[in-house]
This record gives sequence, structure tokens and C-alpha cells, in this order.
Amino acid sequence: MLTSKLKNNLVFAFSALLFSTNVFAQPSEKNISRDQYIEMWKDEAINKMVAHNIPASITLAQGILESASGNSELARYANNHFGIKCHNWDGEKIYKDDDHKDDCFRKYQTAHESFEDHAKFLTGRDRYAFLFQYEVTDYKSWAKGLKKAGYATNPKYPELLIDLIEKHQLYQYDQMLEAATSKNPSIELTNNAKKPITVAPFTSAMVNTHTVNVSDNKIKFVQVKEGDTFYKIAKEFELGLWQLYKYNDLANDDILKAGDIIYLQPKKNKSKKVENHTIKNGETMRSISQKYGVKLKKLYKINDLTIGTNLVPGTIIKLK
Repeated sequence: MLTSKLKNNLVFAFSALLFSTNVFAQPSEKNISRDQYIEMWKDEAINKMVAHNIPASITLAQGILESASGNSELARYANNHFGIKCHNWDGEKIYKDDDHKDDCFRKYQTAHESFEDHAKFLTGRDRYAFLFQYEVTDYKSWAKGLKKAGYATNPKYPELLIDLIEKHQLYQYDQMLEAATSKNPSIELTNNAKKPITVAPFTSAMVNTHTVNVSDNKIKFVQVKEGDTFYKIAKEFELGLWQLYKYNDLANDDILKAGDIIYLQPKKNKSKKVENHTIKNGETMRSISQKYGVKLKKLYKINDLTIGTNLVPGTIIKLK
């Protein structure tokens, strides 16, 4: 049996472990699902297909596989969605264990750069030249050809790509090459899909659609337009979905409404210009947080309130 002294020592050690875990653990980032990843990057993949004749389905499937749908360390911290290593690279680098210890990978300023470099990587090397003899809709030959050319060492690489393409019907985007040059207002995609899908012609006017404003609290923000989604705004400003949720105190099941303020940077701990706010009917702590650009948790702390407290109109809320 354990002695009393030994028991006390074990309790102390366990408590210390819990304390250190709480102190040093990093806040978790919301993972991007495959469907969200496809929604975020399908236009970019189509764009690269139009410019370089690389199947959009292949680009998307490789992005999903190589970046774990944008959740890998390389994707999060180096914007590298395709696992491309340095190979005569003069730009920024990041080192990570892969085939060897501390393998060198390319680091990009934005994910858009990663997609463009992926296209240049395939079009600029002789060993991939034979791939462009295949039709842009022949994703199976492209998948097998990538393995043959040495893009990946996994012997099941072609099967993995093909499975992703067929499971998520990514092949439908390969037909957008025709839509991009067609004068028809829309093209109906079938190509073995479970049901026909009508898509609008491709357009490259996909970025910088929002005006960036700066709040009185010196934080960049945009106002939501009709038809906006979290994915579109995240893609436009090269942010992760988790950043939009965190910066705006949102959950991933919240819905955007036209006119909403969406911050592109973290809110501040207090208001720089306004000291107090008087509660009006219908206001919440979050709406006040968004109005003044003050972190929601800080508002609760400054006012000694617990989360979920009902706000009474006329109540004074301190902002700093």
C-alpha cells in the first residue's frame, strides 16, 4: 500500500502537471472540413486550370491530401498546400521532418502563391511534360501520371487522389474549362454526377470585393454583403476560418447577415476613445463588443459580469 507521504507526493506531482498543461497549452484552432476546403479553393483551382491546363480536380485533390484540407502545419504556418520542398528555392523556408529529418519546404506569404507555385512546378519541369498530353477531364491518367513522374513516394497516391475526386465529385470542376470560354450563360455538368449541376461561367473577378475599413479602435474590418460566406471572406483576405471565428467571437454555425461587421484582426482589450456604453433594447455583449472593437471576454471582465448575464436596458457598460 502507498504510504501517506507517497500519496501526497503523487497528488502534488499530478496537480503540477495539470497546472503546467493549462498554462502552456495553446488555444485550439477550428479545423477546416473537406467540404469547406473545396468551397474555399475551387475557384482558385479552376483559375489555374484555365491558365495552365491542369485539371481543377487534380489541384483540389492534391491540396486536400497534401495539406490535410488546409489543417497541416505546412498549410497553417507556411501557406504550403502541396508539400513542395525547397528544390532551388530562394524564398522563405520552413523545416519539418518528412522523408528525412528537417526536410526543407517552401514557405509562402499567401496560400494563393502556393497554388500558383504548384502550377508552375508542374508546367516548368520536363518530367511532368507528358501529363499535358492527357485531356483535362482525364483525372485518372493525371493521378497515375503524377505518381509515375515522382511527385509522391506513396505507392497508393493515384488511388488516394482518384478516391477524393470521385467521393467529392471534383471532376465536375474540370468541365469549367469549357464554361470559361463558352458564350452560354451556364453549362449543365453531368459527368457521372448523382444529379446535374448548373454552374455559372468562370470569372476571375474573385478577390478584393470588399472595402477594408479601420474602426475607431484601429482594427481593420469589412461589412458583410448579400451572398457572403465565411469561406469567401477568409479566402479573399488570406485568413483561416478559425481566425474569423476567433476575431469576431463567433461559432462555426453562426450565420452572416448583410451589414454585419467582420474584423480581420483581433479586437483590443479596451476602447481607445469611448469610456462607457448605455444598453439599448436588443443589444448583447457581443454586439457591443463588435460595435467598439473590444474583446468579448474583456468586456465581461471589465464589468464583473458572468457570461450569459441578461442585459437590462439603461445599464452602463464600461469599455475600458
